[in-house]
Amino acid sequence: MFKANERKPFGTETETKVHGGEYEYRLNFYQRPPLFEVTLERFEQCALNRLRIISAIESSYARNRTWEELKDVTDAQCKKYLNLKPNATGEPLELERENDHLSHFVLRLAFCRSEDLRRRFLKAETTLFKVRYETDQAQERSSFLKTQNFDWKEIDKGERAQFFKELGESENRENKENRYYKVFSIKVHWTKVPDLVAKRRVFLHGGFAYVPARDLSSIVCHEFESKLQKALEHMAKMLPRMDEDTRLVPILDNLSHFLGGIPSEWSSSTSSGDEIQADMIDDMAKKHFPLCMRNLHECLTRDRHLKHFGRLQYGLFLKARTDVLGLSIDEAILFWRKSFSNITDDKFNKEYKYNVRHSYGLEGKRANYPAKSCQQILTTDKPGVGDCHGCPYRHFSPENLQSSLLMHYSSQGLTTTDLHEIIRTVKDGHFHVACTRVFEITHASKGAKKGDGIGDGESVTHPNQYAARSIELEKEESQEGTAMAVD
Repeated sequence: MFKANERKPFGTETETKVHGGEYEYRLNFYQRPPLFEVTLERFEQCALNRLRIISAIESSYARNRTWEELKDVTDAQCKKYLNLKPNATGEPLELERENDHLSHFVLRLAFCRSEDLRRRFLKAETTLFKVRYETDQAQERSSFLKTQNFDWKEIDKGERAQFFKELGESENRENKENRYYKVFSIKVHWTKVPDLVAKRRVFLHGGFAYVPARDLSSIVCHEFESKLQKALEHMAKMLPRMDEDTRLVPILDNLSHFLGGIPSEWSSSTSSGDEIQADMIDDMAKKHFPLCMRNLHECLTRDRHLKHFGRLQYGLFLKARTDVLGLSIDEAILFWRKSFSNITDDKFNKEYKYNVRHSYGLEGKRANYPAKSCQQILTTDKPGVGDCHGCPYRHFSPENLQSSLLMHYSSQGLTTTDLHEIIRTVKDGHFHVACTRVFEITHASKGAKKGDGIGDGESVTHPNQYAARSIELEKEESQEGTAMAVD
């Protein structure tokens, strides 16, 4: 069991409306650490769920989504992984709000350890707060704001009369009389709303900004960001106290190293779809595989061989059992034997067959090895000279990446015009976003749209996820064509 440290290492202020573990509102400034006991499993799972949401937010920024698009994607991810229902539902809300509170502080621990991580976490969490603020019910949001001690002042009648013209001009409306009283409500020091000042959305006088009610969220989000930034810096100073905690430090290290999002889970259970045969792989690779696996398949076809890490990455990918993908052990052995056609049966049986059976859990310690996620491919077993494994978006030079993309995907609609956007995304370090954009382009004819990702705005986080969705789209297109023919 894990119990949060009660010496207040997470922040220095006391949060209103969190008493005895009760959470009265969906919105939370997270100014008080969780003081309840949790298992290590819940500790990690809550953090992973929140990390999926943060990954979606980062991907949205990398893809230059509009605010409305980002809000829709984030809200969908929240409902899927960390849903917070409003009070009006009348349902028990304690557990889900506890999980939200816990997940924030676990990631705060994981992301406070460097300036770059703090900056990423601060931006994502502020965005998440803003999304929740704008999607919250008006009455509940208003009640929450009344519990917070914001440093703002209401505009009195004298000021409204004195600055009638200026307030009307900043509102930029005709027939302003009797309107500005309703839309201008408070004034704050201008440093509290730098974004509104930059956009000239407020009237400035004497160091104060007169803020319309419609822009109140800017002040609230700025307060959230400011408090969180101070709390992260404070926590970073306290973090060395945890260095000897062998339970939590490995989990926190793992959480802070997710560069390509949280991978989907791909089990090794029996497939409920049609069995994939060895002689089907070549055709499937050309139509459905992501670039990392197409590159491995090309190297295998060309050289009739793959080095150890290449065989491991590709073999586990082909093994993963889903509704639409997965080789049985017999078909896997047949596939690798045909692929290694330049060696004798005796050499194959002695040096390679055992490894294939081992990856299926039939030899050695009989572990059921899962397919590698994008995160594992990005961060482990860096390819060297002569290796074909790894992530092309990260490990290829820009020139080789462009050539490889055109060679593999030009027949599916990818053009040289698309390369500029993809390479820019790669240079910014958003490798999974680049892969997702390639998926959208090459599956546009099957209904994929820019911004949709592999579905519901999700980015590619696993090679098998990419391939499975590609096969599903092809089946959906085929079914629609059959239905139209019948009609």
